[in-house]
Amino acid sequence: MRRWLLPESIEDILPPEARRIERLRRALLDEFALHGYELVMPPLLEYVESLLTGSGHDMDLRTFKLVDQLSGRTMGIRADITPQVARIDAHLLNRKGVARLCYCGSVLHTLPSGLTATREPLQLGAELYGHAGIEADVEVIRLLAQALEIAGVRASRIDLGHVGVFRALSARGGIEAELEQELFAVLQAKDMPDLRELVRDVPEPVRSALLALPECYGGAEALEQALKLVPDDAEIVQAVGDLRKLADELADLPVSFDLADLRGYHYHSGVVFAAYCAGHPGAVALGGRYDKVGKAFGRGRPATGFSLDLRELCQLEPLPKGTRAILAPASGDGALREAVLALRARGEIVIEALPGHEGTWGEAGCDRRLAQRDGKWIVENIQGEI
Repeated sequence: MRRWLLPESIEDILPPEARRIERLRRALLDEFALHGYELVMPPLLEYVESLLTGSGHDMDLRTFKLVDQLSGRTMGIRADITPQVARIDAHLLNRKGVARLCYCGSVLHTLPSGLTATREPLQLGAELYGHAGIEADVEVIRLLAQALEIAGVRASRIDLGHVGVFRALSARGGIEAELEQELFAVLQAKDMPDLRELVRDVPEPVRSALLALPECYGGAEALEQALKLVPDDAEIVQAVGDLRKLADELADLPVSFDLADLRGYHYHSGVVFAAYCAGHPGAVALGGRYDKVGKAFGRGRPATGFSLDLRELCQLEPLPKGTRAILAPASGDGALREAVLALRARGEIVIEALPGHEGTWGEAGCDRRLAQRDGKWIVENIQGEI
């Protein structure tokens, strides 16, 4: 067995990509801080009772589990940080007013989400707690759009949906939990043959409404179609009203609608959204309202937020050119040390030339050197191999 092989869909991150990821992580968290979002760092693993609370069956299947040798209890390695942050807001911070929290950390999935996806995403997100109004949803969607701008991958569209539409249809049709789960899966895939088969025995008008739901996609006409699914249903009318208000507030963003997009259905409670970028087949960020998750931790607070995979986001742009560094002699006088310190203070990378490694400094990105000329240390371009 080759000892350097890694498990399937688990990869090392090498210096050029790691440097880009770390720079973007810092830039985004700094931007979030400017908006009042405070950084939290939840643990990598918890007891499963806490870790999976309110997250639904799909998250249970995605979570690696192990036995804690200290307590004998089952623990899980987090597959999603959002429920952890909800626990922190509800149980630890216990604030009366609005709390804005952000985070960035690795999560682990039992299976990759796609053919080319990693099982170890670097999840970054922002969450807003304590405000039930549409203003909170507007804020987090605008923050997401700003994050994508900083990453250099402007959103080509932001799809808005509302889980209340599907929930209203499910309740009206008396659909049991097992069938609801199957419907959820085929609606996500927009698999019309399977959808027709599953709703064969669902009573009208819910049957026709579920068949029409995947067509509620696009511009404002998608909302008009939704209102025709089951006329005068109060929950659907409320959901469509929320989406209209949200779209009006975000008129300067590329907003569209998809009422069959139910990702995160099990813990989302209202508006949901997904951001897409040109040249990428799937959503680069997901978010929405999840007002009920904190209740399991003793305090049900209004909540909305978004998350994205920082590794995936970085892959949307080509790698920049390699590191540019300055080579300095390994030892020298005080003037040399002062020159090195001054260059590093300006953000330059200065590498000391340890003896015996001539001909290899180009690998480290050195394209310039510190050289003494007329008693002064100056930076000059390197010609040839070093």
